[in-house]
Amino acid sequence: MSHVEIHRSHRVGWLRAAVLGANDGIVSTASLIIGVAAASTTHESIILAGVAGLVAGAMSMAAGEYISVSSQADTERADLLLEQRSLDENLEFETEELADIYRSRGVEAALARRVAEQLMAHDALEAHARDEIGISANGGARPVQAALSSAATFTIGAALPLLVAWLAPIESLILLVALCSLLFLALLGAIAARVGGASMLLGAARVVFWGGLAMAITAGVGRVFGVAA
Repeated sequence: MSHVEIHRSHRVGWLRAAVLGANDGIVSTASLIIGVAAASTTHESIILAGVAGLVAGAMSMAAGEYISVSSQADTERADLLLEQRSLDENLEFETEELADIYRSRGVEAALARRVAEQLMAHDALEAHARDEIGISANGGARPVQAALSSAATFTIGAALPLLVAWLAPIESLILLVALCSLLFLALLGAIAARVGGASMLLGAARVVFWGGLAMAITAGVGRVFGVAA
């Protein structure tokens, strides 16, 4: 009978980006809507502020992810070029360096040397990229993909409180947006925790706490400036 283990660590990259984008979309847009509403403005102004926050936030997320991941990609390319130059100039040194890595992980000395030689005969740069530098063959940085994914998840998250604000009557808008946004955050946190193999209750509690705190602070600021005006 075969034994199959289901690991979740390969989900960390896309899960982090998706949760971060949607969470930011919900929290920032809901907080903006609540803050503007607390300042006693019109329903149209609240919706306009929410739409502006959605567009600005999505563009900010896309730009931030693109710049961040592009920097990572630049660093990876520079490391690979440096490693390829070293392989071209001193293959024996690089072979021994790879063997040393395997020996440090507990492989017997002679076997470590043979493994290094065989892996380098297959693809020397890939072997060093993976085991010396830590760059995975299928985990390379993709700036455009990261930017589009972050913008899309932010937009989806931001659209939820914006839709509630659009449908809610002005007199109960703050309460409905806050409650619905906290519910959205709880679901998001629970789903993310479930996919990652963590506690759903803890995952939900974390995002609800920080999301609720952000909305409360923004509502207070809006109230203060609304009274001052």
